[in-house]
Amino acid sequence: MSNSSSISEFLLLPLADTRQLQLLHFWLLLGIYLAALLGNGLISTAVACDRRLHTPMYFFLLNLALLDLGYISTTLPKAMANALWDTRAISYKGCAAQLFFFVLFMSAEFSILTIMSYDRYVAICKPLHYGTLMDSRACATMAAAAWGAGLLNSLLHTASTFSLPLCQGNVVNQFFCEIPQILKLSCSGSILREVVFLIFTISLVFGCFVFIVVSYVQIFLAVLRMPSEKGRHKAFSTCLPHLAVVSLFLSTAFFAHLKPPSISFPLLDLTVALLYSVVPPTLNPIIYSMRNKEIKHALKKVLLYTLIQLQ
Repeated sequence: MSNSSSISEFLLLPLADTRQLQLLHFWLLLGIYLAALLGNGLISTAVACDRRLHTPMYFFLLNLALLDLGYISTTLPKAMANALWDTRAISYKGCAAQLFFFVLFMSAEFSILTIMSYDRYVAICKPLHYGTLMDSRACATMAAAAWGAGLLNSLLHTASTFSLPLCQGNVVNQFFCEIPQILKLSCSGSILREVVFLIFTISLVFGCFVFIVVSYVQIFLAVLRMPSEKGRHKAFSTCLPHLAVVSLFLSTAFFAHLKPPSISFPLLDLTVALLYSVVPPTLNPIIYSMRNKEIKHALKKVLLYTLIQLQ
């Protein structure tokens, strides 16, 4: 019987069986990663540099973009390196660090998405109270709470997961260190504490999702009462994509952590993991900001200023 103290590294799931497909996956992931870095980096720069975007909505967008940068950078660089160098290994400490930061950014991101839905609810349904409810101090407190909740949740799960004795080898059937896959390596009967933590976390996340849905229902009801058809169309075109991304993010994450072992196989696990770890950070810049005229205007100013400085 082996335990965690005798394991110096884990073997991650290879993205392909042949060298040609590995290189193809490398270039594909590199393109996705660069797109995510560019989109979220541009949003962060635009919001930070343009004073007209120093409002609650864009403050939370800035936090979301920073979280997305950390979220996708936790998993894809290692997966790309493994595909490029034809290896599967990740050190024990590297696996623990990857899981820690992944859970941190994922938890904080969902908290920020919940806060953003509340911000839109107040802006549309209680516009006269918006300045009071969403002042700078309240926004800073909510953002700090989101990051703090992510940090606490990450510490809890990382410490709990890596304190378990591991008796089932060191092969992780995922392209990054994921809690359900690490739990499969633990000794039977030793995972009860982490399962309880997972159920508690998932219950909180589900509560946040219900809050998001209720907020958007209230928003939709308020929008339907708008006399302007253009205003209704703009509100729906903004809110519906937000809700779609949150639903995809949450449903795939729930499925990955709650599905029974009987329906677990590598291709399904890999697909689900890509849907909740790679797709949201890549799509969020497009859905939340790139269609926004104010963001586009701010980016044009930043790019113009950069070109002037380079001349």
